[in-house]
Amino acid sequence: MASAFDSTLNTPKSKLPLEVWAGIECTVNRVGEEYFDQLERNGHATRLDDLDLFAQLGIHAIRYPVLWERIAPNGLENADWSWADERLGRLRELGICPIVGLVHHGSGPRNTSLVDPEFPEKLAVFAGAVAKRYPWVTHYTPINEPLTTARFSGMYGHWYPHGQDDLTFARALLGECKAIALSMQAIREVNPNAQLVQTEDLGKTHSTSRLVYQAELENERRWLSFDLLCGRINPNHAMWGYLRYCGISKTELEESLQYTCPPDIIGINHYLTSERFLDENLENYPACTHGGNGREKYADVEAVRVCAEGLEGPRTLLNEAWERYKLPIAVTEVHLNCTREEQLRWLQEVWNAAQELRNQGADVRAVTAWALLGSYDWNSLVTRSVGYYEPGVFDLRSSRPRQTAIAKMVRDIATGHKPNHPLLDTPGWWHRQERLLYPAVSCRISPPDPSFSSSFTSTRPLAIIGATGTLGKAFARLCEVRGISYRLLTRQDMDIANPASVNRVLTELQPWAVVNAAGYVRVDDAEREPDICLKVNAEGPAILAAACAQHNVALLTFSSDLVFDGAESNPYVETDTVAPLNVYGCSKVLAEKLVLQAHPASLVIRTSAFFGPWDDYNFVTIALRQLAAGNTFVAAEDAIVSPTYLPDLVHTSLDLLIDGENGLWHLANKSAVAWSDLARLAAKKAGVSVSNLIALPTQELGWIAPRPAYSVLGSNRGELMPNLDSAISRYLEERN
Repeated sequence: MASAFDSTLNTPKSKLPLEVWAGIECTVNRVGEEYFDQLERNGHATRLDDLDLFAQLGIHAIRYPVLWERIAPNGLENADWSWADERLGRLRELGICPIVGLVHHGSGPRNTSLVDPEFPEKLAVFAGAVAKRYPWVTHYTPINEPLTTARFSGMYGHWYPHGQDDLTFARALLGECKAIALSMQAIREVNPNAQLVQTEDLGKTHSTSRLVYQAELENERRWLSFDLLCGRINPNHAMWGYLRYCGISKTELEESLQYTCPPDIIGINHYLTSERFLDENLENYPACTHGGNGREKYADVEAVRVCAEGLEGPRTLLNEAWERYKLPIAVTEVHLNCTREEQLRWLQEVWNAAQELRNQGADVRAVTAWALLGSYDWNSLVTRSVGYYEPGVFDLRSSRPRQTAIAKMVRDIATGHKPNHPLLDTPGWWHRQERLLYPAVSCRISPPDPSFSSSFTSTRPLAIIGATGTLGKAFARLCEVRGISYRLLTRQDMDIANPASVNRVLTELQPWAVVNAAGYVRVDDAEREPDICLKVNAEGPAILAAACAQHNVALLTFSSDLVFDGAESNPYVETDTVAPLNVYGCSKVLAEKLVLQAHPASLVIRTSAFFGPWDDYNFVTIALRQLAAGNTFVAAEDAIVSPTYLPDLVHTSLDLLIDGENGLWHLANKSAVAWSDLARLAAKKAGVSVSNLIALPTQELGWIAPRPAYSVLGSNRGELMPNLDSAISRYLEERN
């Protein structure tokens, strides 16, 4: 067993290829008297078999939590090691090297804080206990991102102890760095060869010429944690005066020089939001971005949203760290809260940057796929718990962690294979013109990052069938936004009921996937012309599926909630028996069967009653228009459905398609509402009177085709869609 931990992390970089590491978002931070625990939120606290899923990715090492707040919240004498015993033992069996983290954006148990003078010694005692219990562990991160944590806890007041001044920030940072040094000292008393993998979010600040002085301060300050640990802070250092200005005494600074511990590996956590731009022209930016330094007021915004030249990029920032310290480097977090293809593009860009820098002689050891299980509420800097979830390598919105397309990419690069998803041919949004939210400003950024090529050729589009329909147009619109190359096809371009036409177009376009957004949608008319409905909704998709199978092309097609008879009173899931009441429902049942027989890898999505902001003929839009005009609007009071917001449907469908999912999926916004109540809910949110809304039983509406009284869609594969209340709010924002 020991051979697995004669660690490759210690081998000179020239001997081994660039490695893939991984990590779990494991923050346990304190806000007031409340702790927010990501391990409880993501369920890893109770799922041991996650580790086997992680091992299947081919990773070499994992940033893994043995957190002080979780193990010993009431003192070491009351510590519960059972969770860590089981998890670290399993990692050892799997041959994955754990990089053990002790504090992750936290401040310790309740009896301490980042500004407690005894915080360093207290953490060191815990670190020594961890090392004694797991003497085979070779790599540690005692405190993750000490500078970031000190800023959020001591300068901005987000986390405990909620300081909002320079002195609290500086005291917190000095205490953290002392704690790291003392912790490694305690660990090395057990394991003299233990390695410090010290992480920090390495951003960069740009500014207008007027604010260069502030940008220079922040660009020097970003190195503070590493400089403190490397013993560089002395009276000649630029930050000596800054720390004295913050209120740190000369004696305190001299004492800090006694607690140095240069990292064995510098871990860089880099995010698109890490690069900032400062601008005194406040009128160009929303009030939420306004701040200042006591001398001047200015906006602080993401550089990517305003800098005409774009970002410095990961290669430039990694090279700055290498040139400054000449110590081994790893990218210890790579994550992007975005659509799936953009997550893939970001990971590839960082990987390429690390590889290129390594090829030029820098000792870059690894790139870490971060947030294996995603993360919760980081959009509010985990200052509250509202359930905002960002998927990662796995998506937790299923009954068990579901692999996303990122998992395949991680496996590819871990095994030396070049990722080949066609959507990687397009630059990420941070390189496209639509990234600019504010008037473009020159940031005088250095030459473009050579790891990024501006010449992209996307030879394999997404083929979208249904150019004249609401769904097809929505796919085209959102593909444009997401940077997904597509071809929107009319029936004249491709007749899916004609095998020759389908094969010709697939041969010419060579799409990586086909979205069938066309179909016969007139439910009542289908009762009068069943042959036409069946030909369009079932025969055509079957022909298309057979051709896609022959050409090895992924297929996404749509079905309906009307495949059910409404006899149930709980949401229908994918495995429930179908029993359609009308011709339209029969056509969809037949289509599902024929498509999956012809091309089992197809993705068939059942959805329901979709409404969107871009057409004038959906139920919600018509209801609001009629009610706002003072006209009568009639809606069914006894047909219960789960309405679907069209942008949510398209985005989620595209993510599943990119992930390579197949079979039946149910996608609808979480709800169970009668048509009349849907109109009432939308009107209330829009501030429209419902005095002219008339709710009637379905039998009085004159419908020809029978409908199920209850056709709410649930899922046993994954609840991926937001709730209806959120959907209607966003619909109204988009319409306005």
